[in-house]
Amino acid sequence: MQDSRDERLDRAFAALGDPVRRAIVARLSRGPATVNELAEPFAMSLQAVSKHIGVLESAGLVTRTRDAQRRPVHLRPAALEELTAWIDDYRLQHERQYRALDALLERTEGKERS
Repeated sequence: MQDSRDERLDRAFAALGDPVRRAIVARLSRGPATVNELAEPFAMSLQAVSKHIGVLESAGLVTRTRDAQRRPVHLRPAALEELTAWIDDYRLQHERQYRALDALLERTEGKERS
């Protein structure tokens, strides 16, 4: 059975709740990298970085491929687009509400001036 959208979003947002995982995603936004390359800026073991990558992979945010002896990690842009779309839905709802409030305030202020 395929995961529901809510479950995917829950896992993705939970995975991104950690600053190390956000930094890994930021690095992968520039292109694929190996675990060794991803571990360079962190004062932690390769095993710890690999666990962080595993969380991101379980959340559907990254994938790993095999390229000869290398196992590069790739960002899944479609997963980030799903998160962005979810956020945008709420942002647009709030913008519509604020525009309606602005219009109401303008009408009210216009009546007070008349």
